[in-house]
Amino acid sequence: MGQDNLTVGLVYGGKSGEHEVSLSTAFAVMNAFDFDKYEIVPFYISKQGTWRIGSKLSAPFARQEDLKLAEGEGTQTALNAVFSRLYGEENQAVDIMFPLLHGTFGEDGTIQGLFEMADIPYVGTGVLASAAGMDKVVMKKLFAQAGLPQCEYCYFNRTQWERSQHEVLKNIEDKLGFPSFVKPANLGSSVGISKAKNREQLKAAIESALRFDDKIIVEEFVDAREVEVSVLGNDEPMASVPGEIVSSSEYYDYAAKYTDGQSQMQIPAEIDPDTADRLRDLAIAAFKAIEGGGITRADFFVRRSDGAILINEVNTMPGFTPFSMYPLLWRETGVSYRELLDRMIELGLERYRRKQSLIYENQA
Repeated sequence: MGQDNLTVGLVYGGKSGEHEVSLSTAFAVMNAFDFDKYEIVPFYISKQGTWRIGSKLSAPFARQEDLKLAEGEGTQTALNAVFSRLYGEENQAVDIMFPLLHGTFGEDGTIQGLFEMADIPYVGTGVLASAAGMDKVVMKKLFAQAGLPQCEYCYFNRTQWERSQHEVLKNIEDKLGFPSFVKPANLGSSVGISKAKNREQLKAAIESALRFDDKIIVEEFVDAREVEVSVLGNDEPMASVPGEIVSSSEYYDYAAKYTDGQSQMQIPAEIDPDTADRLRDLAIAAFKAIEGGGITRADFFVRRSDGAILINEVNTMPGFTPFSMYPLLWRETGVSYRELLDRMIELGLERYRRKQSLIYENQA
């Protein structure tokens, strides 16, 4: 084992509905790492939000269960490993943090902000893009500003709903009609999403979505193919070949995504070269619209009636097991899973070095 090995802090678990998905991702990443180049320090965040740190690894865990580090593993040491610079110590136990947290507290900019405060490099998207990519309403406003085509939508918050339900419902019916999709604005992985075919269902769908978030977005129904493109890079991002989600359920919901295996991935998507090029260009435009960095997966609708391309959303911490769309699209584009991990770490270090060279005060 060489002296120059980078120590990577793998952060997974978390206070999110996607805790288990995060563990599968961490196990896959750990098993793909090149241990001749890197050493790994596991950081497990329990469902309650407690941090635990494991000892430095020079080989992957044998079982996914081992990722849930033993109760006794220190919280204090975990925080010292990350925050040593805040205590005026120069020696940091970790060279770069690799967050593999999906959903709330993981891809919404909060943990990214923690790493910024700790002055430690990290893999993936920065604070602003993570936050913007997590809030579907803010994301759509940025897309509109960048001139990206998207479907019609309405949004409102809990207070507006409680004050004037009738007005909110009428506005949705007038602007979007039926069927429409009701979504919590800030939740990943299709949790809390319902399809409404009439006013009764719309009302029930809104009440259900409000259990998950204070802000709700409602989108028009588009009869379309669902096509996704992976983006990788900082200032000069590259786009992968497009892939298609062929779903058997009415829409690509949480169950279709993770549990019942009902949706198939067609990689590359069977679309003409011009459409593929346009999708790749739009994926990069969407990445730039949210001020992206590192990785992002852009999800599009290709409308069946006229072939129009509409951007649906971007995901700044896409599923990342070897069987997830993001790495599979890169594999088809000629970048292996292991190379992808190397590249993501390089991009995180590159962004950190660039920030370090900026001046933060006027030096007279």
